[in-house]
Amino acid sequence: MPTWARTLRETGITEPDLRIAYRQQRTFVRRFRTAEYLTVRLLLPIRLHPPVIAAVAFMHETDERIDTGTREARGTALESWTSATRAVLDGATTTDATLRALGDAATRRPELRQYVEAFLRGARHEVEYTGFDTEDELQSYVDGYALPAFMLLVCLLERGDATEDEVFVRRCRDLIEAMQRIDFLDDLAEDAAQGQVGIPGEDLERHGLSVAALRGPTDAVRARLGQLVQEQIELARPRLSASGQLVSLVPPGTRPFVTALLQVQELRLVALSRKGGELADGGARPSVPALLGVLARQYRAVRRTRQTSLRPSPAPQ
Repeated sequence: MPTWARTLRETGITEPDLRIAYRQQRTFVRRFRTAEYLTVRLLLPIRLHPPVIAAVAFMHETDERIDTGTREARGTALESWTSATRAVLDGATTTDATLRALGDAATRRPELRQYVEAFLRGARHEVEYTGFDTEDELQSYVDGYALPAFMLLVCLLERGDATEDEVFVRRCRDLIEAMQRIDFLDDLAEDAAQGQVGIPGEDLERHGLSVAALRGPTDAVRARLGQLVQEQIELARPRLSASGQLVSLVPPGTRPFVTALLQVQELRLVALSRKGGELADGGARPSVPALLGVLARQYRAVRRTRQTSLRPSPAPQ
């Protein structure tokens, strides 16, 4: 893995203040998304590291700004952040390191702007989020917010004009639905403590559960939750399986990254299934050796791909 200073130098990011902004985003992402950070740094081509890090940091900063306070306060925060973001994308200067890095990334990768816009429009769903009563509401959240957020990243995988290919977007939709269900299960205890969970209320009621019950779980609550967890896992599995097609829909240079992303979600499902009803007490951690195994295998695949690309072409006969 090249140093971050070398990464910035080799990708043409040489202006001192801009390098500081990117360094801050790298530190930020490494701290709150350590596994994802390592996956990016080990498995993606070096030219993609700065824009991907900038996009991830921007999404997290957006979420932080609209995640607390009243709905009105969150809405006001989103409007202010959207205005500031658009100004930077239009060429305005800023002292905000997150927006400075994003603006530079969008200058180098112009296609990024349309996905930033779609993500910010979709962020209204997060502002208004108070849990779901029905499965339809969950699906609307995935379509309106989770998918645009995911597309903000995958647009950088250098698919060119094919990025909006219908099959590709459908498979992205499958993957992000699976990932969202996984996240909602993993965050169940934390979300319940805040008064809302990502499992639809109709499903909770069908299993005799409520958010209040999840805040103070008994053995009976854990038993019923275990059944609900398995049900939610069975909803996620076919979506994750279908999204496996993504590996063949991205360029060879990014296939190890996509493969690792898929395999990590599989490991998360295993961990969630193993913990079952005890998710009321906290999230589930995948096996560390298994995670390291995924990274090691895909890193070897990266090295093989790079070695193949460096081999000289045979001389014409």
